[in-house]
Amino acid sequence: MIASVRMEIAKFFSTRMWWVLLASMAAYMVFLSGVMAYSFVTDTTGELGALTDIQIVKTVYTIAVSLGYVFPVLVGALAVTAEFRHKTIVPTLLFYPSRGRFAASKLVAAIPMGVIFGVCGILAGVAAGAGVLEILGHDSMLGSGEVWRSISLGVLALTIWTVVGVGLGLTLTNQAVVVVVVLAFTQFVEPILRIALPAAMPRAGGDIAAYLPGAAGEALTQGSVYNAISGGGLLPWWAGALVLTGYGVALAAIGRATTLRKDIA
Repeated sequence: MIASVRMEIAKFFSTRMWWVLLASMAAYMVFLSGVMAYSFVTDTTGELGALTDIQIVKTVYTIAVSLGYVFPVLVGALAVTAEFRHKTIVPTLLFYPSRGRFAASKLVAAIPMGVIFGVCGILAGVAAGAGVLEILGHDSMLGSGEVWRSISLGVLALTIWTVVGVGLGLTLTNQAVVVVVVLAFTQFVEPILRIALPAAMPRAGGDIAAYLPGAAGEALTQGSVYNAISGGGLLPWWAGALVLTGYGVALAAIGRATTLRKDIA
């Protein structure tokens, strides 16, 4: 199993795609964190919600968990779909004594890649966000243990998102399809549901939205752009971690029961 995981880790780093996505994520998070910090501090209309200072800081520093998780999801999914696109899946499966071990090795190998994306995305947000906050005269709160706890859990959330991406790739093996699905869900479907559900169902909408994948990820950091706007709630951090991990495991199980049961040639 160790040899299998090492081989899959090497595959993650064997293409240019991972660092292209990593660099894109870092640049995007610098931009978003800076804009978000400026927007929260200078907001006088109340449109962004009545957040406490520490909630503002958490939301700004962990913006990658709210709006940047598309990158670790894509790197995880593409690590699987590339095997099918480039026809390396057949010799890969011949190497493994079981297809279940192949799936498990992919999932475990995604963890170190997820940590890299998590650290890079979160630190980019912290660097830009703290800089803007200090310029505007707002306390960056980098001396707060609670803030650093949120930052650390943000790295964990993005790591889990990479595992979710692998599960999705095992389920949807067509590379073009998986990219479209990831972009459509993360950029349109879930954001709309996060705002629309609490508005349409004041009593239950927020509770339902809390179990969506993106909301589960934000639960780890307890900083949410969407909840600042819609006023919804988040699960406890540990429950969010379990729910998000559950999505990854469920997708991987579906992929094992469907894709990896077929004759692959």
